[in-house]
Amino acid sequence: MNSPDETITLISAGKVQGTPVLDPEGRTLGEIYDVMLEKRTGRIAYAVMSFGGVLGIGKKYHPLPWAALKYVPDAGGYMIGIPKDDLEKGPTIENTATPWENGMAEAIEKHYRGWLPAA
Repeated sequence: MNSPDETITLISAGKVQGTPVLDPEGRTLGEIYDVMLEKRTGRIAYAVMSFGGVLGIGKKYHPLPWAALKYVPDAGGYMIGIPKDDLEKGPTIENTATPWENGMAEAIEKHYRGWLPAA
């Protein structure tokens, strides 16, 4: 028996990959490249958005706090209220680096602190 990759409240990480990330006006900014899970809690810590580039050349990977994304079924993607300029200035992951080396988690938290919903 195959398990579903989506229910009313759940979605598999594999199905999240490739989902568009949209600005509040519905314009596509990029797409979810991957999600990073906290090993001990199993919670999603960050989404990694692929951003920019042409035909895969010059594409950057921006880790975003998962809490900054809101799934909007009618839009078919994740909406983010962070301005494009601020996203472009945010931390990036180089293809050759591991996502959290050299204080990456701290850089993500610091850069996006003002854009996250109150806990």
